[in-house]
Amino acid sequence: MDAKVLIIDDDEVIAQSTAEYFNMFDVKTEYVTSFDAAVEFLDKNMVSLLLLDINLGDKSGFELCKKVREKYDMPILFISARTSDDDVLIALNIGGDDYIKKPFTLNVLLAKVKAILARYEKSKEAALLLKQSADSPDTATAALNKSTQNPVIRLTKTISMETASHKVKNGNEPVSLKAMEYKLIKYLVDNCGRVVTKDELLKDVWDDEFIGEGTLAVHVRHLREKIEDDPKEPKLIKTVWGVGYMMEAYEELL
Repeated sequence: MDAKVLIIDDDEVIAQSTAEYFNMFDVKTEYVTSFDAAVEFLDKNMVSLLLLDINLGDKSGFELCKKVREKYDMPILFISARTSDDDVLIALNIGGDDYIKKPFTLNVLLAKVKAILARYEKSKEAALLLKQSADSPDTATAALNKSTQNPVIRLTKTISMETASHKVKNGNEPVSLKAMEYKLIKYLVDNCGRVVTKDELLKDVWDDEFIGEGTLAVHVRHLREKIEDDPKEPKLIKTVWGVGYMMEAYEELL
């Protein structure tokens, strides 16, 4: 069984009603009410997105998120009545893509899920096209295309970006970036030398009015941890307090 969305919530009334609402709008959705049932469902079925509650009886949604991230890369949206900033930061730091506080309206939740699913499907299609290109038997043509259509932007003495293949490297080693992390750094590179506001990033990178500044801040921090020599003293992605972020002119950092 394939499902676009799997809801994992120990409150069966909420889980069932949310699943029924999503299915009414052709977003195929299933639900389970426990940690173990979620693990079993994911082992047997294809899922594109998880809606995950923190409280799952005697186990935690945090624990389940860590387990899921060991095998899967689908978006994970936490849904919880817990409103502590610590819970939000934990959720995002262990692999969650967003944190939605209960109570929520179903139409807003559905809009958010549809937007994230659309981005996820596009990123999968792009990855498949890249793989097919890499696996092409015409290696000479592939090499030519790579050399002529995959320009390299060198951000620092060690960090470089291949714009056509959507890859970032540290020296010769690839830097593992999520699709949204690459979109974020690409947008900052394209707007190098000017301050990009938080609202602009949320609108143009996420294309999702429901994403909050906390999600943006966590993505920036994760990106810095992967490309900055010292993430606590970033030289490439600077914070402009109260406004947004700015990519330093990378020519000066070479």
